[in-house]
Amino acid sequence: MEATYKLLYDELRLATRAADADCRVVAERLADEVSRICTESQRIQASGEVNLWAENLARHRLEQCLKYYKNGHRQGRIELHSTLSAIIYRYITPAKGHTSYQARLTLIEDFLQGFYMESLNVFRRETLCEPDYQPKTLLQLAEYMAFTERYGKRRIPLPYGRSQQLIILRVQTFSQQQPQEALVDLEQAAEGSSDDDQRGNVSMQQVRDQMVAQDAEPAEDSLREKVTQELMEYLESRQQYDCANYFVLRLQDMSASDIEEVLGLTPRDRDYLQQRFKYHLIRFSMSHQWELVHQWLQADLDNNLGLLPHEWELFQERLTDKQLELLAMKQEQLQDSAIAKALGCTLAQMNRQWSKLLEQAWDMRNRPAARVQAAEETASRKR
Repeated sequence: MEATYKLLYDELRLATRAADADCRVVAERLADEVSRICTESQRIQASGEVNLWAENLARHRLEQCLKYYKNGHRQGRIELHSTLSAIIYRYITPAKGHTSYQARLTLIEDFLQGFYMESLNVFRRETLCEPDYQPKTLLQLAEYMAFTERYGKRRIPLPYGRSQQLIILRVQTFSQQQPQEALVDLEQAAEGSSDDDQRGNVSMQQVRDQMVAQDAEPAEDSLREKVTQELMEYLESRQQYDCANYFVLRLQDMSASDIEEVLGLTPRDRDYLQQRFKYHLIRFSMSHQWELVHQWLQADLDNNLGLLPHEWELFQERLTDKQLELLAMKQEQLQDSAIAKALGCTLAQMNRQWSKLLEQAWDMRNRPAARVQAAEETASRKR
């Protein structure tokens, strides 16, 4: 205990500008936590290396605390919020409802506010602080935020030898407790009814108020939200949870270094994850939900796959007879099964051909060199 306390105190004095009394109190609390873990853990006690375990645990807690201290009040809160959000994002959807990306973010905010208070109460209890204790200095706040991250990640034993992080169990309970969406006749809500208020139909009145008071959501925002939601579901259905977490952080405009910090990755690991995410993004855009993505980008078939008139002309000239036939049937909105039958191939083969065709259009649309070449070839033919 003494050795652990001295290690923590000396490091805090060297690495922070906190007052001596502040360093002593925080070092004592961290040392007490380490001592309690080493005493209560049968695995640590049986290892015969209790002192080594104590030192490693102390350094881990010290490293976490200093990370939040160096980030400061504001960035520290952002880091903690992002870390916990990435963990719980895919668990926040209510069991019997389809929740949009923006609605998920709202639920995450609501949940985490309650979780922070729960964590503070547990912190007070486990560190024997006063019932009304509040972290006031930067070091105290860093200590609390590091504790909250560890608290959320605690493994809780479950039946049959399984375990789960505490924050995931909490958010699952939170999601199940969300009220189910009320079934409302939108036409009735828009037109109104003389006996609505007499029946106390609050949901109907709220919907009517919203329809009257607010403009319709811009189509572009709605499409963007749908693309985001569909991409998240695509990644999760393929158990690409690390890609989904990466996507959530990218949506928050986090830098590469911040993403590495939140997800606990090395630059090389983050680069590998980014490439894997890009692979799935391309598959999603070219095959799984190509219509939705291209509609959002205004590059659907109605808009010649986003190509300019001369590019569209050249693009079709470069296609094989089979690809032209495929394109024509897609423009006629035939069923994929009917297209595959007409082409004399399997559905999977037809989808691969279509994905390749979309990639060719994507390449021409997004590569400046390809656009310049298309313009030059068109101009040359006209001459």
